[in-house]
Amino acid sequence: MASSALRITNLYVVCGLATIGGLLQGFDVSSLSAILATPQYKSYFSSPDSVTQGGITAAMAGGSLLGSLVASWTGDRFGRRDSLSIACVIFTVGSILMSAVQNRAMLIVSRIVNGFAVGMLTSQGPIYIAELSQPRNRGRLICFQQWNITWGVLIMYFVSYGASYIKSNASFRLPWGLQMIPAIILFCCLPSMPRSPRWLASQDRWEEAVSTLAILRSGGDVENAEVIAEMQEIRDRVQLERQYKSTSWSELVSSRNIVRVHVGIFAHLWAQYSGMNALMYYITYIFEMAGLTGTNNLTIASIQYVINCVMTIPALIFVDRLPRRMLMMAGSFFLGVWLFTTAGLMATYGHAVPGGLEHSPNVTWIVEDSAASKAIIACSYLFVATYALTWGPMGWIYPSEIIPLYIRSKAVSMATLANWAGNFSLTFFTPPAFENIQWRTYIVFGTICMVGFIHVFLFSQETTGRSLEEMNDIFDTNTFAFGNVKEPERFSERVRRVEEQLDEGTGPKDNYTASVVGSTSRMV
Repeated sequence: MASSALRITNLYVVCGLATIGGLLQGFDVSSLSAILATPQYKSYFSSPDSVTQGGITAAMAGGSLLGSLVASWTGDRFGRRDSLSIACVIFTVGSILMSAVQNRAMLIVSRIVNGFAVGMLTSQGPIYIAELSQPRNRGRLICFQQWNITWGVLIMYFVSYGASYIKSNASFRLPWGLQMIPAIILFCCLPSMPRSPRWLASQDRWEEAVSTLAILRSGGDVENAEVIAEMQEIRDRVQLERQYKSTSWSELVSSRNIVRVHVGIFAHLWAQYSGMNALMYYITYIFEMAGLTGTNNLTIASIQYVINCVMTIPALIFVDRLPRRMLMMAGSFFLGVWLFTTAGLMATYGHAVPGGLEHSPNVTWIVEDSAASKAIIACSYLFVATYALTWGPMGWIYPSEIIPLYIRSKAVSMATLANWAGNFSLTFFTPPAFENIQWRTYIVFGTICMVGFIHVFLFSQETTGRSLEEMNDIFDTNTFAFGNVKEPERFSERVRRVEEQLDEGTGPKDNYTASVVGSTSRMV
């Protein structure tokens, strides 16, 4: 670990830094959306058709697929923190390549490299935060991941928007090069950040695990009741999981894990196939369909990014006070409502444009009725606000907290891989969808949202306020989520018992934590 003089121990600062991966993901989303409609981009890359543009955009998600998969190994072998360091180096290399891009092929390769890093960051970052945080603030801290995504989208959109006025290739080279700055900052900070105490415990580095947990929870007091209680829970869980005698990929589909793993994967898929990222990547196309063009289009589109950022703040405040199930189901329902409404408006008031608009051949449907255009824009804003309050944060929170420790890196990496597989398919197929089925694209996304509502109702257990180790009690005893009686929260009761034992002096206080470590070490 870093020397004490350089150690970063404030949990909110540590988690804020860890979610820089979200900032980098947001940079990628809007570094193209504000640029792909500019004359400089179209001229330099020879006006890519819908399939080619889909491939360029989806290259980042394709790289993230690979990065998520590799992160399952680096997360177990080197730890969550060091996996983030590796990703920062890769992202910096990718940004250098992108800022020096010479042709379409080099642009695709550089986006794959950047995406590889983002896949690692978005896989290991939420795990790292979940394993550092407490039950009462875990949702809020992981929610920083989504908030940083919204800030990344917003910042890079306006950087790219401003750069679009540069009458040279610097209009896209500048924002693409600036992407590396947060990665360099995170890389420099990581050696001073703590390792995950749960990962340390899984590696039998118990003394480090206890001291790290004590630094995060009690300013270094290893005799703190909460520290002791949490270490007991970690010890008990590691002991149980070692009885399985396997950490292979087959454990993800074993009878004791299949429900949790598939729910974690689908949490990412429902968040992706709500259509949010497709709308963010191709916002200029969508507003052109609504009859907006030129600078007016870019200006009104930017409001979406502001809404996305601002409306994540209530989620940060209330996410640990509201039921996870309610947030996910409400999100799916209302997102579907806005999507179906948009489809109805476009179908009723729009008409086909054979061959596409002159400056946007991918846009083959347009709404010229002023009132209908305003209603479509309003639905778009309501859609973004709803997503920011619900599936935006929950897509990252839920998978990271429900998976058992011994397969957490593999399962969360697989869930994140599903996230990027969804992102890849959306970014690749959305332009052709807008070109060929026009407004019906919204019907597809709306239907998926309603299916997501049913799936959450059936299988997603309530996890608010529970420790990571309590998830086993919740999922191991119930297959279906609806109608379950909420079990009493266990961790606070364990803390109370430890406090009583310490007050009563039932064991030498100075050796209490040592006994926890010792009993765990003897299981090996």
